[in-house]
Amino acid sequence: MKIKICGMGSSENILEVAALQPDYLGFIFFEKSARNFSGSIPELSRSIVKTGVFVNATIEFVVEKIKQYNFGAVQLHGKESVGYCEKIKELGVEVFKVFSIKNDFDFDILIPYESIVDCFLFDTKGERLGGNGFVFDWSVLKKHNSKTPFILSGGIGLNEIEAVKEIIKSDLPIYALDLNSKFEIEPAVKDVGVLKEFLNKIRCLE
Repeated sequence: MKIKICGMGSSENILEVAALQPDYLGFIFFEKSARNFSGSIPELSRSIVKTGVFVNATIEFVVEKIKQYNFGAVQLHGKESVGYCEKIKELGVEVFKVFSIKNDFDFDILIPYESIVDCFLFDTKGERLGGNGFVFDWSVLKKHNSKTPFILSGGIGLNEIEAVKEIIKSDLPIYALDLNSKFEIEPAVKDVGVLKEFLNKIRCLE
């Protein structure tokens, strides 16, 4: 089970979180987000894939940030088209396309993206584009019949450990967990102690 920790901020906190050896660290480039990133990223282990998170950004802006920060993955959190995703994929990065879910979801929407993206990311539909702090109804995922793997996101915290275990045991093609708001002291500042506790419990399942 891969782990992605999203919404990073200061260099100090980035290094503290990186010491926990997540697989991906996410940096958000969206001015309306409380976690909008504008700093520098310290040198990290090559095993950690730096991930740029964008919302309806121009391709030129995404290219600029990939080059600036040497991103290995791009997460698209807006209404990006299949053609847009295809152009980003041609840049040689992993592409995660986000879809927001509340109580129901039409999974047929995913079909045109399946041959393009590396993963879907399922997040909670709320007032904000991510970081809403609560989970969606995971039973909806039983309708997901795509072979394209997905990243599970949206309000995951210590209270979701047992539910996460059930998802992992299922036949669903889950690739990673995306952790953010439930592990924050304040926006973009992660509580390393709580993260460590969660990761220890998840890694015991492997």
